[in-house]
Amino acid sequence: MPKRKSVSEDDLVDLHGKVAIVTGGNTGIGYATIQMLARKGAKVYMAARSEERALEAIKQLQSENINDGSVHWLKLELSDPRAAKRAAQDFLEKETRLDILVNNAAKSSPGPFKLDKDGLLDIMVLNHISHFALADTLLPLMKETAKESGSDVRIVNVSSMAHSGVKPETFATKEAFNKNYGDSVRGYLNTYGLSKLANILHIKELQKRLIAESVPITCIAVHPGPVKTVGADGFLAGIPYFGGILKKYIGPLVFKPWRHGAMPVAFAAAGKEVLAQRESHRGVYIVPVASVAQPSSYALDERLQKECYETTEQILAELEP
Repeated sequence: MPKRKSVSEDDLVDLHGKVAIVTGGNTGIGYATIQMLARKGAKVYMAARSEERALEAIKQLQSENINDGSVHWLKLELSDPRAAKRAAQDFLEKETRLDILVNNAAKSSPGPFKLDKDGLLDIMVLNHISHFALADTLLPLMKETAKESGSDVRIVNVSSMAHSGVKPETFATKEAFNKNYGDSVRGYLNTYGLSKLANILHIKELQKRLIAESVPITCIAVHPGPVKTVGADGFLAGIPYFGGILKKYIGPLVFKPWRHGAMPVAFAAAGKEVLAQRESHRGVYIVPVASVAQPSSYALDERLQKECYETTEQILAELEP
C-alpha cells in the first residue's frame, strides 16, 4: 500500500451524532484537529485552560467553516491532576456519550523543569499524569458508548519521536517519573521525551487491558512530526546563544503548518482505514502522514508498560483531594 501524502476530511468517517474531546485545542495541532473533526459533523469539546483564548479560537473556527459540526469550551487545567479529573467530571455532567478523546496538549518549551507542590516533575504531570487522570475518569463513559451497535470509540495520545532518545530502566517508582536529564538542550529534549514515552506506554497497556475485557475501544499513539507550534517556537528560542536565529531562519524550514501535524492525529481519531482495519490498529504508533510504525524498544517493553500504568494509578491515588 503506497504511503499517504496527506489526510483530509474525505479520509475521515462521518461524525454526525458523535462527541469528541481534544485537549489543548485553542492553537496548533489541537486546533487543526478540532477543525477536521467538526467538519465531519462532530460535537467537539476544546479542553483548554483559558476561557478567553478558547472562545477566541472557537470564533475563528466558526469563521473558517466547520459545516454543521460544533465546538465548545471545556475548562481543563493540566498542571494539577485533580483539576484534570474535575474537568472530566464536568464533562460527564454535560454529555451521555464520548466517542473520541485526543490527549494532545503538552509542555514542550525549554526548562528548567521543576517539582510541583506534590513532588512531581511539572512536565510529567502536564504531559502524562493529568492526561491519564482525564482518560481514566472518562473511560467508563467511553466503555458505555462502545457498547452501542456500530460503535467506533477511540483514545489517541499525541506523543513524539523524542521518546526514542530515552532509555529508562524502570517506571516502577515516583522517582523514575521525576527523572530530569539536566539543563542543557539535550537534557530538556530527553526530559520531554520521557513524558512522551509515558504517553505510548499508557496507550499500549490500556489497549491490552481493554482487549482482555473485550471492550471495542481503539487506542493509538501518534507522532505528529515537526510542527510550527507555540511550544516548538519556545523550544528553539530558548536554546542558548542561537535561539533567536534558529527560530527565525531554521524553524520555518523544519517545522510544518498546524494542519500537517493534525493529519496523523485526525487519522488516528477518525480515519476510515482505522475503522475498516480495527484489529490491526489496536495499540499502534502512527507517524506522518498516516503510517503504522514501530516505536522504540522501550515503548514496546511490556514490563515498562505495566509499571508506568500501575505507578501512575498509585500516584493519583496518593494525591490529596
